Amino acid sequence: MSVLRLAVPVRRGARKWRRSMQLRVVSTVLVVGVLTVVVLGAVVVSQIRDGLVETRVDRILAESAQDAASAQEYIESSTAATPGDLQTLANTVYESLITVSGESRGLVLLQAEDNETDLILTTGASDAALVAVVSDEMRQAVADGMTQPWQYVELPDGLPGVVVGAPIRLRDAGDYELYFVYSLEAEEETLALVEQALVVGGAVLIGLVLLQAWFVTLQALRPVRQAARVASRLADGLLSERMTVRGADEMATLAKTFNEMAESLQRQITRMEDLSRVQRRFVSDVSHELRTPLTTIRIAADLLYDAKDGFPPEVARSAELLNTQIDRFELLLSDLLEMSRIDAGAAQLEFEDTELADIVADEVEAITPPASDLGVEVRLWATDGPHRASIDRPRVSRIVRNLLSNAVEHAQGGPVDVGVASNSRGVAVVVRDYGLGLTPHEVDRVFDRFWRADPARARTMGGTGLGLSIAREDALLHEGRLEAWGSPGEGAAFRLSLPRTSRGLGTQPVLPLAMRPEEFPALSTSGRRNPRRTPRTVGLDGTRSDA
Repeated sequence: MSVLRLAVPVRRGARKWRRSMQLRVVSTVLVVGVLTVVVLGAVVVSQIRDGLVETRVDRILAESAQDAASAQEYIESSTAATPGDLQTLANTVYESLITVSGESRGLVLLQAEDNETDLILTTGASDAALVAVVSDEMRQAVADGMTQPWQYVELPDGLPGVVVGAPIRLRDAGDYELYFVYSLEAEEETLALVEQALVVGGAVLIGLVLLQAWFVTLQALRPVRQAARVASRLADGLLSERMTVRGADEMATLAKTFNEMAESLQRQITRMEDLSRVQRRFVSDVSHELRTPLTTIRIAADLLYDAKDGFPPEVARSAELLNTQIDRFELLLSDLLEMSRIDAGAAQLEFEDTELADIVADEVEAITPPASDLGVEVRLWATDGPHRASIDRPRVSRIVRNLLSNAVEHAQGGPVDVGVASNSRGVAVVVRDYGLGLTPHEVDRVFDRFWRADPARARTMGGTGLGLSIAREDALLHEGRLEAWGSPGEGAAFRLSLPRTSRGLGTQPVLPLAMRPEEFPALSTSGRRNPRRTPRTVGLDGTRSDA
């Protein structure tokens, strides 16, 4: 649980870090600054420590060597011969060596391990705990006659120190070992003071660098952020928005160039809007003006078609072709008028709570006769309902009709599966055929106006080339989606998704887009049986059977 609680702020911080250049620059400066200060501080502290310790050790070695030599000369000049006099001599030397230049130091006097004289003097240390700091290696080095051996040690009070050994001969008492113990407390305090100064100075330096980086980055990003705000307003249609130009530096040049680009875009967009408005008005006017002569031609064509039995065969055939092409012309004119209304934003929707499965079933029944003529079996599969949504029934019926006619047109005699399902957020229809299929390029263009996958292929069920374009616009008017999928040789699929509430569709699709043939029967696994909502199959003869 604690890991999950920690992951939330980490994700938020990472998201903010990715979205803020200023934060990235400042954090990078912080990391680089901290690493630089740490490395530089470590080098400086190391150099200071080495300098302090080396100077102190050199002085210690000089003092201890001089004091050991002076003590040995004093002993040699003494006339002490009795055990009592020798003990007094040892004590005198011992006391004189404890303090040097007013500074106290530790002193340890031990009998050498190879001293075999019968005269044994009392030895000891200025502090009994100091005997433990004299290591066996140190004593062995003194016994071997090494010139002024020394080593770093940890004193009983935990402070660092230095031990220097020297041999000394107390006349008839034989060989003894003299050890000088120096504390490095003063050097440690000096080094701690230097480290504290470096930490405080490094922190202040990093703070100043961060403050400088923040203001420099802010100064550099302010025009960029202003450009982003202006670009966002331009994208929202506020074409008169411009950047503020200050000074004559590079940022001012950027602002001037941006404003020039915005003015150019405004001119181009205004010109294109005017052209688009003229084109829409032209299409609308032409479509309306064509209705009157088209009505007259329709009446004349109907009269010719009704009397075709009395015409010669070639004239009768011409009457049939004329009637067919006028039907297609009327459909094209109707689609053009609808597109002009959509382009002009004048499309009106009348929403009502409707069962989508009923709409799909009606359209499947309507397309069964022409599908049977082409040898195509249309199969309807629907999960248990309800599949209700607030929709404009005529427009949704037109979408489904276009999808079904398109699928039957390209099914190449194979079946067409239609699936209907819903969830808490939306309802969906998938129309799947198993014909030629679509390439990825064709999928990208399938909703373009007047576009055909195979221009040389004749239409068998009419159509104007605007059906899928109008269907997509109708889906968008419902705040829904119309999507296409295709694969060469495997067929194509179209999915219509419509929201059930104002919450929208959500991210989870109601049905897969590229459904496999075996997935459609799985939609009818529910145990309820309702003739209007359970899966049905429409056969070649137009009969319908409940699954």
